[in-house]
Amino acid sequence: MSLLILGIVIFLAIHLLPATAPNLREQLGERLGHVGWRLIHSGVALVGLYLIVQGYADWRMQPIFVWTPPAFLSHPTALLMVVAFIFLAAAWVPNNAIKKRVGHPMLLAVKTWAVAHLLVNGTLADLLLFGSFLAWGVISFIMHRRADRAAGLSRVGQSSPVATLITVLLGIVMAGLFALWLHPILIGVPAIIRLS
Repeated sequence: MSLLILGIVIFLAIHLLPATAPNLREQLGERLGHVGWRLIHSGVALVGLYLIVQGYADWRMQPIFVWTPPAFLSHPTALLMVVAFIFLAAAWVPNNAIKKRVGHPMLLAVKTWAVAHLLVNGTLADLLLFGSFLAWGVISFIMHRRADRAAGLSRVGQSSPVATLITVLLGIVMAGLFALWLHPILIGVPAIIRLS
């Protein structure tokens, strides 16, 4: 459990730095340069991610069950994951209405992903992992929206219906590919095992 917790702390701390200590981030950026800061940020995040994967894999071998999720929750989880992938696509497709309306769709994708996984995973390691990412997503989203308001950013504006349609379709396709193909390969568990 210690590897998992350490990985979560490292990974989330480096990602919370811009929102919780923007001055420190600016100072580091000035000292190290944009590329230097990005390299250090990415390196620390990768170390955290490695520890999360290793720690989570270790705990899956001897799980401590906190609760047993009912099988019917796999259906809302599948729907939430489609929404999460649409938010993920919205973070990258330019000029789509979803990004213009909600702001910070990547954080919404993480929060939706975490909630979806909390519904169908009941071990202590799952609660730590997905609960931590949900808490991080909530805190980061609130802080980014406050910063947006302080900077006078508006969520009103023109967007492209074509870009929005592409965003939704791309999200649906990514969700399908991940559920049917990548999830079993990367995670080792079929994403839709209980939907049939």
